[in-house]
Amino acid sequence: MKDILLITPPFTQLNTPYPATAYLKGFLSTKNISAFQMDLGIEVILELFSKEGLLHIFNSFSKRQELSANTERIYSLREDYINTIDSVIAFLQGKKPTLARQICSGNFLPEASRFSQLDDMEWAFGSMGMQDKAKHLATLYLEDLSDFIVECVDENFGFSRYAERLGRSANSFDELYNYLQTEPTYIDDITLKILSQRIAAIQPKLVLISVPFPGNLYSAFRCAQYIKEHYPEVKISMGGGFPNTELRDLKDKRVFEFFDFITLDDGELPVELLHEFVTSSTSEVLGEKLFKRTFLIENNQVVYKNDTQRHDYKQTEVGTPDYSDLLLDNYISVIEMANPMHSLWSDGRWNKLTMAHGCYWGKCTFCDISLDYIKIYEPIHAKILVDRMEELIAQTGENGFHFVDEAAPPALMREVALEILRRDLVVTWWTNIRFEKSFTADLCLLLKLSGCIAVSGGLEVASDRLLELIKKGVTVEQVAQVTRNFTESGIMVHAYLMYGYPTQTIQETIDSLEMVRQMFELGILQSGFWHQFAMTAHSPVGINPEEFGVTPQHNKVTFANNDIQFTDKTGINHDKFSFGLKKSLFNYMHGICFEYDLQDWFEFKIPRTKIAPDFIENCLEKELALAIKPSAKIAFIGNLPLVENFTKSKKGSTWEMTKLTFHQKTHSFEIAIEKDKADWLLNNLASLSYKNDKLVTLQTLKDSFELQFSDFEVFWFSKTISQLRENCLLLL
Repeated sequence: MKDILLITPPFTQLNTPYPATAYLKGFLSTKNISAFQMDLGIEVILELFSKEGLLHIFNSFSKRQELSANTERIYSLREDYINTIDSVIAFLQGKKPTLARQICSGNFLPEASRFSQLDDMEWAFGSMGMQDKAKHLATLYLEDLSDFIVECVDENFGFSRYAERLGRSANSFDELYNYLQTEPTYIDDITLKILSQRIAAIQPKLVLISVPFPGNLYSAFRCAQYIKEHYPEVKISMGGGFPNTELRDLKDKRVFEFFDFITLDDGELPVELLHEFVTSSTSEVLGEKLFKRTFLIENNQVVYKNDTQRHDYKQTEVGTPDYSDLLLDNYISVIEMANPMHSLWSDGRWNKLTMAHGCYWGKCTFCDISLDYIKIYEPIHAKILVDRMEELIAQTGENGFHFVDEAAPPALMREVALEILRRDLVVTWWTNIRFEKSFTADLCLLLKLSGCIAVSGGLEVASDRLLELIKKGVTVEQVAQVTRNFTESGIMVHAYLMYGYPTQTIQETIDSLEMVRQMFELGILQSGFWHQFAMTAHSPVGINPEEFGVTPQHNKVTFANNDIQFTDKTGINHDKFSFGLKKSLFNYMHGICFEYDLQDWFEFKIPRTKIAPDFIENCLEKELALAIKPSAKIAFIGNLPLVENFTKSKKGSTWEMTKLTFHQKTHSFEIAIEKDKADWLLNNLASLSYKNDKLVTLQTLKDSFELQFSDFEVFWFSKTISQLRENCLLLL
């Protein structure tokens, strides 16, 4: 028995839990509030995609004349699917790794239409290995089964979303409400059976349903409907990303036939107050209780209560995410696309953490910067963050981390990397960033050493005019240099790309594509994704559309309000560029077709690009300024060298020299230097080590050098120190 049951409804991810309930459970533990959490999505998937589940689906299949040839084929191969499904799921759970060879050898998996879309397997997996190739093939196998389910069982099914159309930009509750009056679907039956068993076992007083995306909304309402009907004494609340962005203008009373409360933004304090309410004496009336950012029904009206004087908890006070109760060993790793960056979202079990609440930049005009989850910036101290990493490793047995920041702050990333290295932690991590100039080659190398394998960031529209209008705070040249720094350090780079931004011209779209083509050809981008601009109600463009040359088409809002339809004063139909942009990018990610004319990607006439063919190359060749900040920190990341003294003679003069041999993990290098300077350097290397709690500044090093010698700048920019800088001496 627990006071609170935390639920993530179907469906989010197959490979790792969505972290919202883990964050909340970690907080509730600090308050000694008993809670149990479940990811209904993975539990439903595992029941559906099992021998027993497929038997039930195929046995209840009603053959109809209008079925597609693909469905006929899958049905004909039903015995092969039933006999292989449990082994395939176990393989994707990491429990049968040897099955990879059988999967890759062919004639093990039944194949339907998804296999006809196979990418160039040699390109995709030649360097990635048999396990990844087998995961990709097994994913195609599951997607074939998914196609069968969509056509024959439930048209709303999707691995990472369910009935998404009912939740996307639904200004009115009517369609969703009417759908909820129909009989539960086959997927609903599985969901509600599992839910019923869990509620009977846990006996909660309060159920918290987290809805991160539109594709979770319908199932959230279906679950709440079931609880209301069968467990009327249990109170139900909805929170999460969807209500935070979409339900801020909620007016429809019918929503509260399903939910007692809907909370917005950070959930810790609102949930604590709800717990106080549901566990307090029943004689207390609703009006006497205080709430935080909570919608509820009062006097038969929807009201928004934010009357408590208590402040939200600081990030240092919310505790470490707690993944207990979740079926961590049962998540399945899939590889939907033959692209190593995209696979990070769906392959592997990642512990989710946040370096900083909100966004330290908070200016992008397409972003919801008016909302607290972006607006309120609060970083966590690096030591606390790495403490939490160690706690999660101990709890989950996983050392992979996805920092889910809006944009991880470079200075904090540096401190986290140093703290990881000081503790000799072996971790793998990735995050989202802004491509800003703080990401120097040295910082990128430090991040790589600490376990960073990938970053994703918004290049958006690769046009300096539009980047300025977006208030992105970067230029194309800067992005090129930063992506080069990450790539050369061995960190993979994914770019979010945008088209259709207000006032964007056709010429700018084509020029942006040319910029992207050059960046892929030069190898400084490894992955990217084009998405069309969407105007949201809480962004500067949505709040002040006239400033951006767009005219919104507002509907009456009684339910969800986020995406707003609009017309752009340019009158350009940006939709028509979608296919060409995505097709070209797909080929560029494969490392091919760079020589194609941009016109080849489009079936309609486009203007020639005005971007010089060597524009990005010239950006990368620009000399870096030699000026350095005296406050810059120095970190020695190598091993102490082997020392060999010798003498050198020239024109009758003899002087003592020292040869220093540095052995790195992958190579060795030598430098020769005057003995007195070598002695000084050797005496300072230990104090420059990255393992020291406080790093030495360049000014401090200069002062030390000039106690014995002169012209520190000449020494610092000498060939000898340049070799050290290239290998094991970082300036941060």
